[in-house]
Amino acid sequence: MDDEVFKALADPTRRGLLDALFEQDGQTLSALQARLPMTRFGVMKHLKLLEKAGLVVTRKAGREKLHFLNPVPIRLIHDRWVDKYAERWAAALTGLKRELEEETMNTIDVRHQVPLVPSPEGEGAMAVFEIYIKTTPERLWQAITDPKLRARYNFGVEVRSDWSPGSRYLGAAGGGSIEIVEGENLEVDRPRRLVQSHRALWSDAAKAAGFSRVTWEITPVGDSCRLVVVHDRLPANANPELYGGWPMVLSGLKTLLETGENLTTPGSLLYAS
Repeated sequence: MDDEVFKALADPTRRGLLDALFEQDGQTLSALQARLPMTRFGVMKHLKLLEKAGLVVTRKAGREKLHFLNPVPIRLIHDRWVDKYAERWAAALTGLKRELEEETMNTIDVRHQVPLVPSPEGEGAMAVFEIYIKTTPERLWQAITDPKLRARYNFGVEVRSDWSPGSRYLGAAGGGSIEIVEGENLEVDRPRRLVQSHRALWSDAAKAAGFSRVTWEITPVGDSCRLVVVHDRLPANANPELYGGWPMVLSGLKTLLETGENLTTPGSLLYAS
């Protein structure tokens, strides 16, 4: 998969298409073609390669097909290649900073660079994420619904519920003392589809944003699964902290199921202690 991502990113036209989707996500083929001095067929070929690499996800909206930027493969490339070579230098500079300033760093920087797009349903804004994981639908479902497994890739947050339609779920850390997220299981189709209402609880500002919706869609593909996560019904001006952590969550999920290891990104460690 890394080779396909590197190949897709090697072409300046394809990088330009990703930049265009970063500026305005959820564009049609016609809208993207209008940005380039290229035929419709040429743009389609580039988009197909981006889809094959998982960098672009498409969804139908009536007669139109919308294209969404999927940052998850880029996050995986960063975690696999960039972090490995930068870690020793980053650690040294962090230690130097602490010595010079004589301070303890209490906060963890979690970057949120995920674009929002108006929902085709006309209810707020949405972000779409896609990842392929070498696992079975049953194992993937278990990783989503088992609180101990969930905590290993989901910022250290255990999510508990009886997972029946209409039931409540609660995500908490610190042995349940720090409530992070809550909602209702709107649709439960094990092990294919899970639709949930979603409200962040980690701050007064996050609570004030109200409920949004998260849809997990699992599709078997050979010996793997295609997982699409749609976070929609968000406020049009939603704070990126409400939805921007998904690339780290899904990267950690893939690492856990394929290697059995934890992916120790800043996000995965956020509530781990």
